[in-house]
Amino acid sequence: MLELFKHILALDFNWLFSQYGTAIYLILFLVIFIETGFVVMPFLPGDSLLFTAGLFAKTGYLDLSSLLTLLYIAAVLGDNCNYWIGRKIGLEVLSWKIKNRKLVKKKYLDKTEEFFEKNGVKAIIMARFVPFVRTFAPFAAGVGKMNYRIFFIFDLVGGFLWVFGLCIAGYLLGEIEWIRKNIDLVCLGIIFLSVSPLIFKILNLNFIKKT
Repeated sequence: MLELFKHILALDFNWLFSQYGTAIYLILFLVIFIETGFVVMPFLPGDSLLFTAGLFAKTGYLDLSSLLTLLYIAAVLGDNCNYWIGRKIGLEVLSWKIKNRKLVKKKYLDKTEEFFEKNGVKAIIMARFVPFVRTFAPFAAGVGKMNYRIFFIFDLVGGFLWVFGLCIAGYLLGEIEWIRKNIDLVCLGIIFLSVSPLIFKILNLNFIKKT
């Protein structure tokens, strides 16, 4: 299990395919579902995994239509699971600990709530493209008892844009030889682009405080 987890974090699709064959679809489904569905698992790959999966679909390892369908379902189910965890359990999750270490850091929830306040219901869509916020947004919506119908509609749209956008981007750009040969660098670039809005916001806040 630890070996599998290590290769998932490394986005080692060659190893995953050689070890699990077509079961790789189930593995990718579970990764996306868990990353979006459990507030304690925000560190799993999301953006980079979708892009890389699309790239491998281009090389023939995976079927694009099956990939898009399964990962879209996983993303929507994950968010809805996270919403109801927040709705039913609420802030009790913040007190959960393993070896005296909190599983959920309150600062991430605070950032997500701030994100909601600034962007309103469209934050459900926008949060899909921001690591950590993506995992905490549906949980925060549940804690705040956001109208479920509104949440569900925006979540369907956000999940579609996120999964289809990144997978198809990987599929189309998979034709470029440099990208195929430098997947690690591409994934790092995607991660940087994903977190850059948060970085700039933090730097901007610090600058304002100093002035």
